[in-house]
Amino acid sequence: MDQLKTILPFVRPYRKLMALGLLMVVITNVFTIAGPYLMKLAIDGLGDPEVTPGRIGGYAGLIVLAALLGGAAKFWMREIMNGASRRIECDLRDEIFRHILRLDAAFLGTIRTGDLMSRATNDTLAVRMATGPAVMYAVNTTVSFAFSLAFMLWISPRLTLVAMIPMVLLPPLVLGVGKVIHDRFEEIQEQFANLSTMVQENLTGLRIVRAYVQEEAQERQFDALNTDYLNRNMGLAKASGFFHPLLMLIAGLAMVAVLWYGGLQVMEGRITVGDFVAFSFYLALLTWPMIALGWVVNLFQRGAASMGRLNRILETEPAIRAPADPRPLGHVRGEIEFRDVSFRYPGTDRDVLTGVSFVARAGQTVAVVGPTGAGKSTLVSLIPRIHDPTAGEILLDGTPLTLLDPGDLRRSMGVVPQDSFLLSETLRRNIGLGIELEDDVDSPDARDPRVEAAARVAQIHDSILAFPRGYSTMLGERGINLSGGQKQRVALARALARDPSVLILDDALSAVDTHTEAKILEQLQEELAGRTSFIISHRVSAVMDADHILVLEGGRIVERGTHSELLARGGTYATLLRRQMLEEELSVLDAAAS
Repeated sequence: MDQLKTILPFVRPYRKLMALGLLMVVITNVFTIAGPYLMKLAIDGLGDPEVTPGRIGGYAGLIVLAALLGGAAKFWMREIMNGASRRIECDLRDEIFRHILRLDAAFLGTIRTGDLMSRATNDTLAVRMATGPAVMYAVNTTVSFAFSLAFMLWISPRLTLVAMIPMVLLPPLVLGVGKVIHDRFEEIQEQFANLSTMVQENLTGLRIVRAYVQEEAQERQFDALNTDYLNRNMGLAKASGFFHPLLMLIAGLAMVAVLWYGGLQVMEGRITVGDFVAFSFYLALLTWPMIALGWVVNLFQRGAASMGRLNRILETEPAIRAPADPRPLGHVRGEIEFRDVSFRYPGTDRDVLTGVSFVARAGQTVAVVGPTGAGKSTLVSLIPRIHDPTAGEILLDGTPLTLLDPGDLRRSMGVVPQDSFLLSETLRRNIGLGIELEDDVDSPDARDPRVEAAARVAQIHDSILAFPRGYSTMLGERGINLSGGQKQRVALARALARDPSVLILDDALSAVDTHTEAKILEQLQEELAGRTSFIISHRVSAVMDADHILVLEGGRIVERGTHSELLARGGTYATLLRRQMLEEELSVLDAAAS
């Protein structure tokens, strides 16, 4: 239950609203308690020789009025408390999403997407139930119990003592079953995360599932997970189902005791018939708090389990964050310097980069080549601080990157990763990501010169115009309605549209045919002028015009220089070039033979 304390900052903005809701809880109980007391007066009044129909009718009218006012208070109680809890849920979900966006790539690589989705949906819902309905009914239970008990003591302390004897069983029952509910609900949420992960992976990789004819195998696996989820829920239902009958049994025992001992007191003249009837009503009102207590405990335990899962996300500090007093970035010339940089992925014992040092002068184009697994993508990922070096430092215009705000740093850069990720948005919004666009940007007639100029350089403009809605064409998830080459060109246009000072192309044209690549590279020559660029490519045609070429092997720079210098040296770069040329010749021969 301590886990729920962390929800208090989210509750604080709505404390006045919730206080009003809790006041409605008290008012509701005042009118509810008034009903049996008025009933007592009416019944006792029947024995009065001077009773009149008008007097009895007056009591009946007061009972109806109390019920109406109590009902109105109950409506506002639920309206206010449930409304406040939904606002808290919304704020909590916003904070979870905001925090996830701040977390570093290393952490996100250790947790499944389905698990994060489960926490942002199912767990926030459980926390809402704990902060709204659970609090409301907990206070309602306490107030109702206190009021009913007070009137029962006023009517007959002895009868109240007899009625309370079965209640001593409540504390151990609540504590024992509450722990079982907490543990089982936490297991259910974990299993729901497994289900969400599998659905997300299958929808994302549906083409692979179909290509390998794995539909039935995936269905069986999902059925097994779903059945396990069902069984866990049934286990929780059994625990809850065991809890409520026991509460009703305790209430039934109390009622039997009241019927026996209260009947004796009426016969002995110690209490009136009206007192006995009112006492019975108050005992019935006391029964509802007992039943509600089980539900409230259930909700609090579920909320605590879910808040614990959310806290594991919220308490995770991002490894990459802005310094306390970041240096202003100012005008970015684009000089990048690596000083004896080494990097090792968290949880591994092997350096991916070791002792890497070089300087990329402002406006230079630097190519990074090497065999698969040499550390090329890792090297360029350190520049926008996707990761931070394990050792050494990286400087931008003479300032260590760790002294800059990561947001300011990344705004000065354009990155095209190996895996071109596109949003389920229009082509115009995908290319214009990170720049200000007009409000009516989704109109088919909307134009943005920056977007279209970048698309022309990336050789995707004509393809976009061929779509029925042009730049307003809506893309499917991850750009599924585009080919691999089209996705890469859209991603390239996106990076160019923001006019970055530093441009990073991580094998950005691997899915583009050589003819289109040549056109793009020709257009890029003008775009790269004046900005620092890093190009990773397996095609020599993409790097041969670079101002400086770094050859990586085993995480170390083994060669550096221009294209002609490296060829003359006859080392690793020359070997890579000969191998590529041989592969191209074999491809041409295969094409001719077919």
